[in-house]
Amino acid sequence: MEQEARTSSDSVVSEFEGTLLKNQDPFSYFMLVAFEASGLIRFAVLLFLWPVITLLDVFSYENAALKLMIFVSTVGLREPEIESVARAVLPKFYMDDVNMDTWKVFSSCKKKVVVTRMPRVMVEMFAKEHLVADEVIGTELIVNRFGFVTGLIRETDIDQTVLSCVADLFVDGRPHIGLARPGKTISTTFLSLCEEHIHAPIAENYNNNNQQLELRPLPVIFHDGRLVKRPTPATALLILIWIPFGIILAAIRILLGSILPLWATPYVSKIFGGQINVKGKPPQPPSPGHSGVLFVCTHRTLMDPVVLSYVLGRSIPAVTYSISRLSEILSPIPTVRLTRIRDVDAAKIKQQLSKGDLVVCPEGTTCREPFLLRFSALFAELTDRIVPVAMNYRVGFFHATTARGWKGLDPVFFFMNPRPVYEVTFLNQLPVEATCSSGKSPHDVANYVQRILAATLGFECTNFTRKDKYRVLAGNDGTVSYLSFLDQLKKVVSNFEPFLH
Repeated sequence: MEQEARTSSDSVVSEFEGTLLKNQDPFSYFMLVAFEASGLIRFAVLLFLWPVITLLDVFSYENAALKLMIFVSTVGLREPEIESVARAVLPKFYMDDVNMDTWKVFSSCKKKVVVTRMPRVMVEMFAKEHLVADEVIGTELIVNRFGFVTGLIRETDIDQTVLSCVADLFVDGRPHIGLARPGKTISTTFLSLCEEHIHAPIAENYNNNNQQLELRPLPVIFHDGRLVKRPTPATALLILIWIPFGIILAAIRILLGSILPLWATPYVSKIFGGQINVKGKPPQPPSPGHSGVLFVCTHRTLMDPVVLSYVLGRSIPAVTYSISRLSEILSPIPTVRLTRIRDVDAAKIKQQLSKGDLVVCPEGTTCREPFLLRFSALFAELTDRIVPVAMNYRVGFFHATTARGWKGLDPVFFFMNPRPVYEVTFLNQLPVEATCSSGKSPHDVANYVQRILAATLGFECTNFTRKDKYRVLAGNDGTVSYLSFLDQLKKVVSNFEPFLH
């Protein structure tokens, strides 16, 4: 009966750091805000202040340590910039740190409230959309009349403010369960309002009789930001030390890639830390007078068509949807820009196939997580000579894609990684009975190709599109505007502008 009472609780208040998340130190999340919303200078300043922040924590000045992190990471930023990082960057790192045992207890309740010492804006989107929380209580940033964050918070006594907010949410009755990290004082915190107190770590079998539990939070499908790993102090220091070497290494790699023949690049790349793993048997080049093969690739980074050309040892033109002019200039292979006008694009693809092989990424945009976006069916209408190619990559420090930043730097960030690895898997050419020639609809063919590529990579198929991705990550439809060199320079400099206010 006691177990059944536990699982039928209808309200829970849970601490975010150290409870719903395994890690109770929010420093790395403030580092992410500093890097993604401002730039390298603020990132370095906050890292150099880490010993001070640690000493304040050691001497029980947690509020002072928190306020120092908030000030350095947010002062001078506009609140929408912080919201953008909270929407596009932080959820992935939060999700990787979710304590699943705590989540099972949290998700078993009807009314769910998350409490955090971090600014509410940094946590609210993730907690409501992925943890399905009803309310999020956190500190509130002060914004001046010009729209810039002052770096200060409204609360003087954070625990007392949280206690008052929780009490206001439960005026009709006390919350049933309070979840908090070990050692949390009960008398002066929200736990004093809860009927039952549970401290992390939570026993694995605490709710094992409840069959209605959510097994996992809603997954993060879209993710942005340049940093691959959560910037703990050690990782952040390593990144700062590596960046000068990474820039030099990227310049060398890009230079060699532009002057060496394509067949030689995979061999030379090994000397500079790169690696390309190939599985399957690629088709032979088309005979003179015959149409080419259409390579249908998963889209992980801007380098996908380039790496495919390296593997094949010949230049294969690539269809592009919306890339920057700089990326086109740096590209060692021809690019065919589509207009998004169906008839015009179909004519362009047919014309290229009549000349030889062609690469297309029907997702229309990159996706970092183990999911495939919906495939456009246009490619299936235009040829029966379809060769699916599963592309994947691994990097250590920097992601080579962005939805919010300047896309022209994508190849630079890719080549700044110490040991970038690409995996290329050639599948068999589609049999005639699996193409439109046998009477199948273009959508059926596209969905079939998506499924076999997902199965090869161990990914999941989704029905999301590039518009969905950019709407979530950047608040736009994903169309690149072609700026002048001066405008592009201003965009790069603007990364550091908030730090100067």
